Amino acid sequence: MEKERNPLWEWIKAFSIAVVLAIVIREFLITNYVVHGESMMPTIQDGNRLIINKIGYEVSEPDRFDLVVFHANEEEDYIKRVIGLPGDTIEYKNDNLYVNGEKMSEPYLERYKDEIFNGNLTENFNLEDKTGKMKVPENSLFLMGDNRRHSYDSRHIGFVPMDQVVGEVNLRYWPLEKFDFTFEK
Repeated sequence: MEKERNPLWEWIKAFSIAVVLAIVIREFLITNYVVHGESMMPTIQDGNRLIINKIGYEVSEPDRFDLVVFHANEEEDYIKRVIGLPGDTIEYKNDNLYVNGEKMSEPYLERYKDEIFNGNLTENFNLEDKTGKMKVPENSLFLMGDNRRHSYDSRHIGFVPMDQVVGEVNLRYWPLEKFDFTFEK
């Protein structure tokens, strides 16, 4: 004769499994991030809600122009764009990015550059001017906000160690009309 199952016990087991799965997913795979500030405008707006892939950089390296979230200090995480990878030289001249001496296209900034009426979006500089180093060190990134005139980024705080990177931005889910998972690179 089969023992009768207690429905309450079945609900408790199912709920417990769901809680454990949610904790594992949030701790190791993905996390939510709410944008505070305007340093990534026009690409990302203040108040946007994003999903961050935490495991991607455990199995692969970041690509140039990825959007990443990193621990800026003990209290705050920032979102910025990968401009320099380990071993790169970085220079901006006349609003143009040069990586290892080669001019790079930044299509995600074109619309924003068109709105600027006075001067360049990005001031002229090279890595040595901003960091005292000629190249991006191993296991580090040079990150910048898309709102170049109003971004506190690697030009101010220096290189970001890879172990401070939380993960890559994979999805904007809020506001719904700006839903996006293909951020322009």
